[in-house]
Amino acid sequence: MRRLPVYLLLDTSGSMYGEPIEAVKNGVQVLISTLRQDPYALETAYLSIITFDSKAQQVTPLTELSAFQQPNLQANGCTALGEALSLLTQKADQEVTKTTMEKKGDWKPLVFIMTDGEPTDDLNKGLAEFKKGKWGMVVACAAGAGANTNTLKKITENVVELDTASSDTIKAFFKWVSASVSAGSMKVEDGGGELGSLGELPPPPPEVNIVV
Repeated sequence: MRRLPVYLLLDTSGSMYGEPIEAVKNGVQVLISTLRQDPYALETAYLSIITFDSKAQQVTPLTELSAFQQPNLQANGCTALGEALSLLTQKADQEVTKTTMEKKGDWKPLVFIMTDGEPTDDLNKGLAEFKKGKWGMVVACAAGAGANTNTLKKITENVVELDTASSDTIKAFFKWVSASVSAGSMKVEDGGGELGSLGELPPPPPEVNIVV
């Protein structure tokens, strides 16, 4: 079976402390419970979570939805987004089955990045590694005024912005992510191939603004 790998890169730096990190935890719960109700996603979507603060770590390896355990997320430290991109590239290289002459591998991973600040490490080093990877759709989300959409545009052209990193806004973002994963699962299951652009995703809710 060809899996649809989904990687969430979540900022858990100190500025996410309090309401934002609680909202992210709830958002992940909503994401999982929503996708578990979708037969297409249940069949094909596998989810991994990578967090980044002073360092990046994979808190959940690529896991099928039915077996997914909620990780304990805590906010402190800086914003090692460059390291997170390196780690993502390395983990995807290990976890995603490649297509060979004999058989089709997994679909290209969907990647959703959420950050509320500027990277505090060397973004370019991680970015250079990330650009060598084979990705499906990559969406980066700037949560609140502290995040720089121009920085995120270096990673992907698909950038969205939240006016605040409040619980309602973050929840709306995760609901949209779950709808997007559902759309991706449905498309590959129906033989339509992979998602290519933001235009193929469900329209974002009013709290999520597409950055052009």
